[in-house]
Amino acid sequence: MDLPVMPPVQPMLAKAVAGVPDPAKHTAGGITGLSFEPKWDGFRCLVFKDGDEVELTSRNTKPLTRYFPELVAAAREQLPARCVLDGEIFVAVGARLEFEVLQERIHPAASRVSMLSEKTPASFVAFDLLALGDESYVDRPFVERRAALVGALEGLTGPCYLTRTTDDPVVAERWFHQFEGAGLDGVIAKPLGAPYSEGGRTMMKIKHERTADVVVAGYREHKTSTPEHPLLGSLLLGLYTDDGLQHVGVSASFTAKRRAELIEELQPLVCPIEEHPWGRWQEFLTANPDRIPGTQSRWSQGKDLSFTPLRPERVLEVKYDAMEGRRFRHTAHFKRWREDRDPESCGYDQLEQPVGYDLAEVLGG
Repeated sequence: MDLPVMPPVQPMLAKAVAGVPDPAKHTAGGITGLSFEPKWDGFRCLVFKDGDEVELTSRNTKPLTRYFPELVAAAREQLPARCVLDGEIFVAVGARLEFEVLQERIHPAASRVSMLSEKTPASFVAFDLLALGDESYVDRPFVERRAALVGALEGLTGPCYLTRTTDDPVVAERWFHQFEGAGLDGVIAKPLGAPYSEGGRTMMKIKHERTADVVVAGYREHKTSTPEHPLLGSLLLGLYTDDGLQHVGVSASFTAKRRAELIEELQPLVCPIEEHPWGRWQEFLTANPDRIPGTQSRWSQGKDLSFTPLRPERVLEVKYDAMEGRRFRHTAHFKRWREDRDPESCGYDQLEQPVGYDLAEVLGG
């Protein structure tokens, strides 16, 4: 492989902003304006193609090629002979993206990778151009990169796609609300005049943010915790259903001072696992489809996932972006204690459900 831009390359990143920004207030390289596009919920991926040679690399530059043989074949068939593209790998089930199904594709067994490539095939959506033919585009403004990308990829119908864009913030605001129903993560804004800055946070991301009242059901200690100086690592959170208290996710990201305060504050609630709503799960020692707390999976990589059970008597308000099935998609953020809430009143009915939207409309607009 001999391309103008060679791996490893760290993809350009985004910083979070509160809402859809005003294009008139953003100038880069002497060009004013922003380009908006859907924020895909998958694996960030750089595609390097030189003839029949194709390499896929992740956000942290690790190889993804072996896990997605169907995309290697699609790249050979659908993409320009020599190119370097930035985009996202996703798996769609019906009309929605399904991140958990995508995660299953990262598996050490070649036989399972092959089986899943047929059972749950992945797609790739391109949203930036680093090289085409013998030309590097990394130093060119995005408006030029986008024009060349459209010229090279327009008309793709899958499994490789070209993302749609708009320069209208009103349209971007509509996408922000509509596309979540198809499993997308928000909207990205790119300065029209900015070059491709490897590892730089020159893009902006607008993500969904919501709140929920959840029950604190346990905690894990921080990796630096010691018997002399115990520190809380994360809080285990639950919501009630007719079947009892269900594990819904975790809250983490505290200062060292707050970690020490929290673990001391929660000690009066510590209880034996036999007296805890999750005591019936203590027999499980391996990964399971219900994500029972305290169990191992191939994603935990041998980490100690044991937890200290707490009587489910305290309610916490958290911020979260989206749900993945019955759990928070990402780590929830501690907002405040809710002493006024009864734990048994904290159920899934409080969670906002996005309006359904067909993924085909996002891809084929």
